[in-house]
Parts: sequence; structure tokens; C-alpha cells
Amino acid sequence: MDHRATTLPMPPGWPARIRAVDSGAVTPPAARPAATVVLLRDAADGPEAYLLRRRTSMAFAAGMYAYPGGGVDPRDAEAELAWAGPGPEEWARRLGVDARTAQAVVCAAVRETFEEAGVLLAGPDALSIAEPRDWSAERAALEAHELSFADFLRAHGLVLRSDLLGGWARWITPEFEERRYDTWFFVAALPSGQRAALEVGEADRVAWMAPAEAVRGYDEGRFGMLPPTVTVLRELSSVRSAAEALTAAGLRTLDPVLGRAEVRGDRMTVRWPGYDELTIDGDFPENP
Repeated sequence: MDHRATTLPMPPGWPARIRAVDSGAVTPPAARPAATVVLLRDAADGPEAYLLRRRTSMAFAAGMYAYPGGGVDPRDAEAELAWAGPGPEEWARRLGVDARTAQAVVCAAVRETFEEAGVLLAGPDALSIAEPRDWSAERAALEAHELSFADFLRAHGLVLRSDLLGGWARWITPEFEERRYDTWFFVAALPSGQRAALEVGEADRVAWMAPAEAVRGYDEGRFGMLPPTVTVLRELSSVRSAAEALTAAGLRTLDPVLGRAEVRGDRMTVRWPGYDELTIDGDFPENP
């Protein structure tokens, strides 16, 4: 086992939740479908990823660095959309779901990139991207769930550019977490002429960082990240451009990764299959 497997800290609330689920005292909530996008831009030394540090007041992943992302809106599953690139049926095969769900997941990925980062992966036709403008009112309406993304696209005559997304991974929040998500991770290149937001309502900091730099900050304890976030950054550390990341995405499988906990008296072990470096193992007495 990687030597780091025994040094990763256990988040404070996990031992009690793990015991409660293990004993049957708590029934795990269902995992809500979600999507998140690693937005990449090319720099002199390679690609940089757009990261948000979530405010400490947030109910999920407070204080953690993350990518733009959020839950799927069921309204987008049935909507008639102008769509460019792989269609919902092709994305369904890629994501391992039905076509309706795939459409909603892809919409969520594009919506959250627009809502949180201000980057719109849509345009007036199948070959172009919308011109930059002040979309603050529309982004606020989307964030407040007053407007579905499908309705936004239709209102502005926009075509969703699914060809600008690459499916990278799928992670499911462990059963012992209070809030659970079944999250598809995508990669996308920052379109020419667009700029990502420097201020985001749910974040107290935004930053463009090389994946290896972000991983180093995590390893040194300077950046908090959930296991999927740091793992995707590690996997992207070897790519040399945003285009290379999109090409690599097409070769990846999107089998779901689900962390599981084992309890043996005071000893607890949390493992993510295939990712030994994330293992947390130690003694966590119920009454220390």
C-alpha cells in the first residue's frame, strides 16, 4: 500500500457517521445525479485548471477546492434542445445511463460551467460559441432555479455544444456522507474569447492552477480537496494541453467509483477501489 495511505486524516464528522451507518442506526440517503466540469486553459508550461474554494458556510464540501458543478435538473431531461456533437443516445452509452438522464447530465455540466464560471459552452450554431456579454441576470435566474437551462438556451436561440465536453470519471459519494451525489466529471477547454469569472457566489476564492501545483498544495496540507477532486487533478498532471486532455477523455472508462468503510471495533478503514493512495486507516475510539 502507498505509504500515504496511513497518513491521510479522517474528516471530523466521518467516524460517527460511519458507525451509525454500519450499525443500521442511519439509512444512507440516495445519491443525487450531478455533474462537474474541469475547465482547462493552456499556459506556457501546460494546462491550468479552474478551481473554486467553496465557502465555509456551504452545506457540502465546505472550505474545499472544487470545480464548477451541481445537481441535475430533471426539467432538462425531457426538453427539446438544439444540440451539437454527440447526442443523448451516444452520451447515454458513454455515461452508463438512459438517454433522458444523459441529456440532463450533459445539460447540468454546461449549465454549471456557465452559472458558476460564466463560461458558456453553447453558441448560435453547431460550429461557434456565443459572443461574450453580460449574462449576470440569466446566471442568477439559473442559480435560483427560476429558469431551466433548456429554457435559457431556447430563449436565446443557442445550440448546446456537447462536442466541447469530454467525459473523464464518475464518482459516487460514500454511503456514510449526509449528502450524497452520483457525479460525472467532465473536462472542457476554455473557449477562445471567453473569460472565467473571478468572483463566484459559492466560493471565497477562484484560481487557475496547474494540476500538479494543486496536487502539491493538497499533499502539503494547504488545499483541502475531496478524493475525486484531487484524483482527477493527479490524472490530469501528465497532459500537455487542454486538447490532449479532451483526447484522453475519449479513451477513459466511466465506471463508478464508490468509497466504502469497514469497522472493526475502534479501527476504521475507508477505501476507494483502485485508489490505494486515498485509503484512510486508523483507530477512532467511540469514546476517546
